[in-house]
Amino acid sequence: MELTNSSVDIKALNEKIEKESAFVDLLTMEINKVIVGQKYMIERLIIGLLGSGHVLLEGVPGLAKTLAINTLAKAIDGSFSRIQFTPDLLPSDVVGTLIYNMKENDFSIKKGPIFANFVLADEINRAPAKVQSALLEAMQERQVTIGDETFKLQEPFLVLATQNPVEQEGTYPLPEAQVDRFMLKTVIDYPKFEDERMIMRQNMMGNHQKINPAVNISEIIRARETVKEVYMDEKIEKYILDIVFATRYPENYNLADIKPLISFGASPRASINLATAAKVYAFIRRRGYVIPEDVRAIAMDVLRHRIGITYEAEAENVTSEDLVNKILNAVEVP
Repeated sequence: MELTNSSVDIKALNEKIEKESAFVDLLTMEINKVIVGQKYMIERLIIGLLGSGHVLLEGVPGLAKTLAINTLAKAIDGSFSRIQFTPDLLPSDVVGTLIYNMKENDFSIKKGPIFANFVLADEINRAPAKVQSALLEAMQERQVTIGDETFKLQEPFLVLATQNPVEQEGTYPLPEAQVDRFMLKTVIDYPKFEDERMIMRQNMMGNHQKINPAVNISEIIRARETVKEVYMDEKIEKYILDIVFATRYPENYNLADIKPLISFGASPRASINLATAAKVYAFIRRRGYVIPEDVRAIAMDVLRHRIGITYEAEAENVTSEDLVNKILNAVEVP
């Protein structure tokens, strides 16, 4: 793919990105002191962080989802809070509440655990809809309303939610509107054989290494601004839109056979998030411009939770991931 736009000095931009993205390696090294393997998950967490997006992690218990997020917060010197979602949780347990002060005969505000840089919503599908929706305003507007006062949340603000795909009893599946607010949905698999041997040895010896902050909050905020400068050619923009539009109108992309399997396609948030995530992916790879491989690498995580499948698809055991793969194989690569 040739880079045509002469108004963008690609060489200078490349050099700038090369310099500005150096901290990503330091951050990854620091996290790897504690997290063995799971490169895919760590990379997705960093993409969420630099793309100002939220991440939904799905995987069976014991895959270090909570530990990874806690470690990331320590490596960035940010504030971290963990909310264990349970069926009896109330919205005030998440955002905070008004408390009556008898001495002063007035109400004072007690802020909830949402007021942190990194909020881990553990097993988010265990809490009822009203608690899940309490997160919505925070995730979308980056603010929280308690009583009649509205508070801005500190940046960076990142919600990392986990859900366990195994148990379905006592769970409340996330509604489409909420799932759509997650930039990425990452499915985590078991560690590889040698990685698990390392994990086993480390835990038996009990030698947990101390995490030192590798990067500070202001550097993260600056990196987010730099990510926006990553060059995206019009051909790449068209490619992203083609992928998203193929989820809505598959018949226009020689995919008429999957039309009955899709109940609804990806929203405009998918286009925005796919473009942003592709830019971050290029940034992490220390490149000043986006190539089609960046889009393809991140497309599954951006789209898997944004395509609704019909009963017909369920009957044929077709998942949204199968549909994304078909679309990626059918849409023409620039």
